[in-house]
Amino acid sequence: MYNDTTLLLGLDGLAVDHVELDADGVRVVHVITADERTRCCPLRELVSASLKERVLTEPRDLPFGGDRIRLVWHKSWWRCRTLECPKRTFTETVPPVPARARLTTRLRQAAGTAVATVKRVVSEVAASVGLSWPVVHAAFTAQAAAVLPAGPAPVQVLGRPKYQVNPLTGKNEETVGRWHTGLVDVTGTQGLLDQVEGLAAADAAWLA
Repeated sequence: MYNDTTLLLGLDGLAVDHVELDADGVRVVHVITADERTRCCPLRELVSASLKERVLTEPRDLPFGGDRIRLVWHKSWWRCRTLECPKRTFTETVPPVPARARLTTRLRQAAGTAVATVKRVVSEVAASVGLSWPVVHAAFTAQAAAVLPAGPAPVQVLGRPKYQVNPLTGKNEETVGRWHTGLVDVTGTQGLLDQVEGLAAADAAWLA
């Protein structure tokens, strides 16, 4: 089942059945489940022999050979016949495509890395891999959350926008951040701590 095309695609647990071109010239890669463990009920861990139905899903994946591809997974819904099982039915899942996922884990990882490590702009990454801005940003924040501490260390000096006297009006006016407040660790090494809309609310929350 693991032919050369399957090895080239490299999605563990999935095997390439065939590849075709659609009307737009996009390569459509049809894959089937190649891991018998996907027939085990996730709650009871018992192998099911009761097929409910076959379905098609199209999780987004990385471009291949420089071009985007359409991944079509021919998968199955199974019944769990254990009377005590509350799940009743379940669908096949593999690590590269978790349950209810609309894109592969490697595509999500690549999108997040492009922003977090390569320092590319979210909108640029989204356009290059065919994803929306919120999806790419969520992938980036997930990677950041995994390596950043849960909260900032104690801050000795909290920085905020600067003010100076307007020579025309004689009044103190904010010179930066008129619509947003950027709060920074002035004497420490943590850099930007927060950026929120407005001024008073940001000060009150952080000083409290």
